[in-house]
Amino acid sequence: MARDLFRKYVWIVDTLTRYGKLTRQEISDLWMRASISDGRPIPERTFYHYRRAIEENFHLDILCNSNGEYYIANEDKGESRQLSNWLLDSYAVNEAMTGRNIDIERISVEDVPSAREYLPLVLDAIASNSMILFSYAGFNRSRLDKDILFAPYFVKRYKQRWYMVGLRDKTRDIRTYALDRVRKMNIVNRNFEMPADINPKNFFENIIGMTQSKADPKLVKLKTTPSQAKYLRALPLHSSQQEEIHDQYSIFTYQLKINYELIHEILALGPDVVVEAPHELRVQIKDELKKNLQNYES
Repeated sequence: MARDLFRKYVWIVDTLTRYGKLTRQEISDLWMRASISDGRPIPERTFYHYRRAIEENFHLDILCNSNGEYYIANEDKGESRQLSNWLLDSYAVNEAMTGRNIDIERISVEDVPSAREYLPLVLDAIASNSMILFSYAGFNRSRLDKDILFAPYFVKRYKQRWYMVGLRDKTRDIRTYALDRVRKMNIVNRNFEMPADINPKNFFENIIGMTQSKADPKLVKLKTTPSQAKYLRALPLHSSQQEEIHDQYSIFTYQLKINYELIHEILALGPDVVVEAPHELRVQIKDELKKNLQNYES
């Protein structure tokens, strides 16, 4: 039942996103033709309840103008809007596949195995503020780390992997664990209190990836070719991205902490991107390039 309601919420958001503005009658007409309904119009009271639920679950405001047309307010609400967009994308792909006889070999997707086994369990624990107990096979450890008691605060997907961030009970510090390295997990009968000053937005505000740092953010400047600048405009490296356009190049600036992921994101951009500042990041990039070159000199 809950899943059916969720699909109806997403249908309304997806329909208003695609059409822009619709009257109640137009929404009802589209509803009757959609697979989500039973061929009957959507009652006014039901639509009102769905509208309220969408605002609560997706953090999207559905407004009505003087012409009686409903539309989604174009407000940027950061992480909430990103999650809504991801849900809509997932729904759109599912609907596009439904009823179409397509050879599965003609569709290629990235595999995210950690989402299948442990993500639902972690989300259940987050929803109920329940602690979890699990074992972990870290890349840098030869033995399994067993019986980790953990309070999961939130999750994040990065580079085809799901991560959970929270408090490890034994050490009383914030830790990050990749779900694909978990070997066993259970929800335990113990609750935790979510700290008011910790949320995904401020936790990841000045970093790329998952590796946290206690260092202060730096002003990062990247000089790019005009061709590479187009890619960074289309897919920003970070939400703090700003661009200065010059005749033969662009300068992109960011407020970021220097970590492993930042260095390797820059290296992945290739020779069309040069670090202008800070000096320490420039040195680290040069060192990585020298190490790579040495691997081919023997």
